Amino acid sequence: MINDIDGRSSLSGLSDSEAKEFHKLFVTSFLIFTGIAIVAHILVWMWRPWIPGPNGYSSLIDSARDVAMSVIPHIV
Repeated sequence: MINDIDGRSSLSGLSDSEAKEFHKLFVTSFLIFTGIAIVAHILVWMWRPWIPGPNGYSSLIDSARDVAMSVIPHIV
């Protein structure tokens, strides 16, 4: 443990002002990351919902088959 000027010890070795600055940076980074993750989840949900619709997952299989059939001629 490192002693501060006041005789208090810190496990991280940071002063109070350094710890507050690090905490502010950490919280800001976490909020930005969380915001990006929420936006990404919303965009993926709009593109392809992960809860099946009224026809179940069979409609997803049909659409995947249609996509595969339209892409295969361009590959070969």
